[in-house]
This record gives sequence, C-alpha cells and structure tokens, in this order.
Amino acid sequence: MAHDEKLIKALAEKAKTLRRDAVEMIKAGESGWIGGSFSQADIVTALVFHHMKHDPKNPQWADRDRLIVSKAHCCETVYAALGEAGYFSKKEFANYGQFGALLQAHTERIVPGIEYSGGSLGQGLSFALGEALAARIGAPKDKSGKPVPRFRVFCIIGDGESNEGQVWEAIMAAAHYKVDNLVAIVDHNKFQSGATVAERINLMPLSEKWRVFGWDTTEIDGHNFNEILGALENAAKVKGRPSAIIAHTTKCKGVPSFEHKNLHFCALSDEMYAEAIKALT
Repeated sequence: MAHDEKLIKALAEKAKTLRRDAVEMIKAGESGWIGGSFSQADIVTALVFHHMKHDPKNPQWADRDRLIVSKAHCCETVYAALGEAGYFSKKEFANYGQFGALLQAHTERIVPGIEYSGGSLGQGLSFALGEALAARIGAPKDKSGKPVPRFRVFCIIGDGESNEGQVWEAIMAAAHYKVDNLVAIVDHNKFQSGATVAERINLMPLSEKWRVFGWDTTEIDGHNFNEILGALENAAKVKGRPSAIIAHTTKCKGVPSFEHKNLHFCALSDEMYAEAIKALT
C-alpha cells in the first residue's frame, strides 16, 4: 500500500533528524549504542510521529498507546524522538549519559514519555504483555461482551535479545490470552554485541517461529516507510491474536561507512563524528 508522498518524505527527514540528535548525544556522552539505535530509528519515527496515540503535554494520559523498547540500551533515537515530540527540552541531549542527567544510557521511566526501565535483556515483551492486558481493565465492551482495550502496546525487541527464553514465554502467553492490542516489532539487524546473531544462536527461520507460536506475522523492510506504516495499519485490524512485525534492518543505518558493521557500544572519534554529521545533514 502506497502512502502519501509528503508523509513519507516528512517521516524520512524526521528519522534523519533523530539519527543526527543521537550522534550529538553519543559524542556528548563519550560513548553510546549507535548500531542498534540507528537500525530502529525509522520504526521509532513511524510510531511516535504518525501511528501512535499519545500526547506530549499529558505524558500520563491513561488511554495513551505505549511504546516499550525492550532493547533498552538502544535509547538514543528514542530519546531523540521524545525530545523532538516535545516531551522534554532538547537541551537535555547535551547532558546524555552524564552523572545526574535526565537521559541515561538505558531507558528509565523517570524520563517523560518512557514507559519501561530497561537493563537486562529479554524482559520487555513480558512487561508489554502486562500493559496490553491492563488495557482491558475498565474497557468498554463490544456486542459480544468482550472488552475493547483502551490502548495499544508496541514493543521493540532485538534479534540478539531473542536468544532469551523469557521472550518466548511471553510470546506463548500473549497468544494464549489472545492479546490483539499487542504488536511486537523485531529489529532484525542480524547482529548482537559480540558477533552476528547467526554465529551466536541462529534464530532462523524467525518469522515461522512467531507464526507457529500463534502470532499474526509479517516481514518488512524496516527502513521502508510504506512497508512500516502498512504493517502497523494491518496489525491494527487483526483480531483474536497478537501481531509480530519482523523488520529487516541494517545496523548503523544512515551513515553509509558505518553500515553493516558491528558498532555496538562505542565512542565516536572526531573523524567518525564529522563523517556521521555530514551524512545526516
């Protein structure tokens, strides 16, 4: 499904801005998670600036959609999105990772707009499932008497993170409880901290695993906004089971010389910083 060209262009420009903001944060903080933060940037952009129901002026609005970033170390483009959306001053970017600063190297709920404090991998989908089930509490009923959830929950999961057994327990539980207001998005950039995912524990065939566990599953190019928006819109129509979007992405997407390299947690030299800013300007 093709979307409005102006919308696609605007989202692409916003994603470039988020990556540029993230570079500034990582340079200011002297290190950061550039690879996985950049690979998820287009997904975060589509959610925060188009698809999700939320209000930066009322971060605790009870019926807001929730974004749970299970790979919580990849926080820079999430912080960038929230700052650009108006949840807090963009001046906070300059203090990223510093002692006492609002923005630390893993997401924390103290930050306006952050729903999940992360650290240990593999736990975010369980948290997201709990949020999605909570949306049934006090919800209106449809004609058959079933609750219509008050909000939707989106959870970004890393492919390397998917080695964790708790991820698969949550996958089974969500299918069992037919949690159709839950959307899991796998940032499938093919790398984890020490090597490729295939070298550590090969997840393939990934889509088939989610599908056989009972999820409505689709694969997309995680940098194609038409495909991202289409998958999110289709997931909103699914009834009776949760949705999984396997997003094929590129680690360090946006800076050509960095792409396909396992730049996980790293510092940016002056040369790398200049190269990144040039590519993102």
